[in-house]
Amino acid sequence: MTSTPNPPENQSIASLKGVGAQTLKKLERLGLRTLQDLLFHLPGRYEDRTRILPIASLRGGDHALIEGRVELAENLPSGRRSLVIRLSDGTGHVHLRFFHYTQDQRRQFEPGRLLRCYGEVRDGFYGREINHPDYRLIMDNEAGQPESTLTPVYPLTEGLHQKALRRLIAQALVMADRVRDWLPPGITPTKSDYSLAEALRLLHAPPAGTTEQAPSIQAARQRVIFEELLAHHLSLSQFRARMQTHRAPVLHINQKNVTQFQDSLPFALTGAQRRVIQEITTDLGRPHPMMRLVQGDVGSGKTVVAAFAALTALASQHQVAIMAPTELLAEQHRHSFRQWLEPLGVTVAFLSGKAKGGARRQTLESLANGTAGVVIGTHALFQEQVVFLNLGLVIIDEQHRFGVHQRLALREKGGTQGGYPHQLIMTATPIPRTLAMIGYADLDLSIIDERPPGRTPVRTTVLPTTRRDDIIERIQDWVAHGRQVYWVCTLIEESELLQAEAAEKAAERLAAALPDLRVALIHGRLKPAEKDAIMQQFKAATIDVLVATTVIEVGVDVPNASLMVIENAERLGLAQLHQLRGRVGRGPGEAHCVLLYQPPLGETARERLGILRESDDGFVIAEKDMEIRGPGELLGTRQTGQVQFRIADLVRDAALVESVHQAADELTRTHPAHVQPLIQRWLGEAAQFVEA
Repeated sequence: MTSTPNPPENQSIASLKGVGAQTLKKLERLGLRTLQDLLFHLPGRYEDRTRILPIASLRGGDHALIEGRVELAENLPSGRRSLVIRLSDGTGHVHLRFFHYTQDQRRQFEPGRLLRCYGEVRDGFYGREINHPDYRLIMDNEAGQPESTLTPVYPLTEGLHQKALRRLIAQALVMADRVRDWLPPGITPTKSDYSLAEALRLLHAPPAGTTEQAPSIQAARQRVIFEELLAHHLSLSQFRARMQTHRAPVLHINQKNVTQFQDSLPFALTGAQRRVIQEITTDLGRPHPMMRLVQGDVGSGKTVVAAFAALTALASQHQVAIMAPTELLAEQHRHSFRQWLEPLGVTVAFLSGKAKGGARRQTLESLANGTAGVVIGTHALFQEQVVFLNLGLVIIDEQHRFGVHQRLALREKGGTQGGYPHQLIMTATPIPRTLAMIGYADLDLSIIDERPPGRTPVRTTVLPTTRRDDIIERIQDWVAHGRQVYWVCTLIEESELLQAEAAEKAAERLAAALPDLRVALIHGRLKPAEKDAIMQQFKAATIDVLVATTVIEVGVDVPNASLMVIENAERLGLAQLHQLRGRVGRGPGEAHCVLLYQPPLGETARERLGILRESDDGFVIAEKDMEIRGPGELLGTRQTGQVQFRIADLVRDAALVESVHQAADELTRTHPAHVQPLIQRWLGEAAQFVEA
């Protein structure tokens, strides 16, 4: 009886030739442990080394494979030390320059040796040059024999070289036919007739004459992309199903409190807010954990919706934890929730990383003994010392700014008696539909798609910094008409100190240019109490112009502030610019936002600022932002570990999403045993973090 060959998913990379302990560690950093992992570590791009070009035909900017004989090799000690080789093929010559080399390497380049090399041609001091080409010394009988396939370029990690990775993947490709195809016939994307093994071989080694845009490459890539999207969707669906087996407290709202709360509000709820509140209260009344994402554009009234959810938990004697990514946003929530809930007899606690000593101890005690019904805080809520008596609801604002482990840690704090708290997630970054369908398939989605009455559309103007003096003149006129102004300073650097210094200089310039106006300054290095006092003065109209860093992206609602100037707007992403702009237009009358940029503008920045000028719809802006920057950067997912695709791209591959949903249902129904191996192949250990 013959033994079954060991499948690639069970075979360690250590079984390949040339793999030692150090190489294994480097591969581990890329998540590569088995031969299957290697086979699914696909190239990001290709180099064409299938044609040898005459040296005389080379032009600056070309990426070319050439072949020739060494005419001379010399060390150049002057300036930056380098080794220069002159190579000739009879049609012309080119200089190869090496800045990092050994003496053994230097001795290889004897005059007359035949050399084949690949690199980017540039125009240098010696004419045509190639710096640090990928090269190989060859024998005369190997001349004129280029590669038969395109050369793959793989994602790497420090200390691992393309040549080494290519050799290992070439060994693994021999086993491509033994990779199990978990997709039964009829479940593959319609454009791809390739088997999985055929698709992998083609993607790792496209034949000569193929381009990256060739239909064959596109079809093979689509076959693999489809499987990756499917694995992500199945993983999230599994988590959703698992959550339905967990218990959660059944929470019912107290109608008397609802009436009292609504009567205290200075505005009427919109129809969209009422609809979303109903969806949330229905979820909270079930014995399984709610997992609901509430999307709403800037100023759509998400916080009030969150307050209704909190009232529901409090009415059922359960505590509420509200988590915000920044101190300022947490402080804003504290202000709102105290104003709304303390008249109803609810104790609202606050916990930030800066809380120390007796005040911190008192807050922790109030949570542990249940006297605090609501706690609002930043990442400090994750800490081990934070213990709740009876946590029933977790509200996470701008959840994509938190790491996966952090979100899990907060949920576990309510995991008593085998149950979990309900989760309400809010975001003012509208999530494009295709991203929500795959990246948030574990969540029920609610959208607040109606603006509260009185919100004024903001007219947006894009101007170069050379027009700054004109804008300052306009501010004088604006304030003379009883209106207030935000002046926002941005920096590329994340340093709060540098941002504060830039804002201080801007405030000094404006105060000197506008001596009759009251100019104030707010930035991230001020103490919370100072920031709060300044914002309250601005709200009370005792400040005319508020110079700020991007800390005011979220902040106190100031209806009378109807002009915003954003310096260096080209440095910020669309979503952040839209958030900032949402600070104005909250009262009656005209509202304007001026985006000042430093010329010349790059093509991407021009496109981004143009989108903001044309639209104030957060959902339109989010779609465009994803097209420009990609889903990872848009939602911060590169940092959080969520929606980390190896080959799929939710913008490019949006057309596949619907069929992925159908395939997931069919595969789960007809081949349930195939689901877990598929998830393991693409997500591996990351699958556990889907629980965030």
